[in-house]
Amino acid sequence: MATAALYAAARQHGTPRQLAEFAEVSRVAEIRIQRAYWYVSRELGLEIKPADPLEYVPQFASALDVSDEAVRQARDLLTTAKAEGAHSGKSPAGLAAAALYAATHLTNEQLTQETVSNAAHVSRVTIRNRYQELLEVYA
Repeated sequence: MATAALYAAARQHGTPRQLAEFAEVSRVAEIRIQRAYWYVSRELGLEIKPADPLEYVPQFASALDVSDEAVRQARDLLTTAKAEGAHSGKSPAGLAAAALYAATHLTNEQLTQETVSNAAHVSRVTIRNRYQELLEVYA
């Protein structure tokens, strides 16, 4: 319950973190944290809106040590995707990771999907799929 409360607090204050990060630190299974979070948010009537993919960019960029130019490019990709409605129903963290992956290729930094996957706690398949979707919308 304590981990779920921390997760809810982070979401409410606009500093989203992934459940995987909380599970790793607290050594509690993600599903247990998620169920406790649902219970806490329902019981307390918390109105927490979905996370914005742009909120994950600074965190992932820092972990990946990418350039400011790549960060700007990733933000542009995500802003365009949001304007086109391509972000709806997608994991915000997955979109942010894919945007950074795409941005590093557009700025010749060339990070691998595996590197981005490990830093963002997002699967390579998610990065690959969101990467293609972002480039289609951006083109």
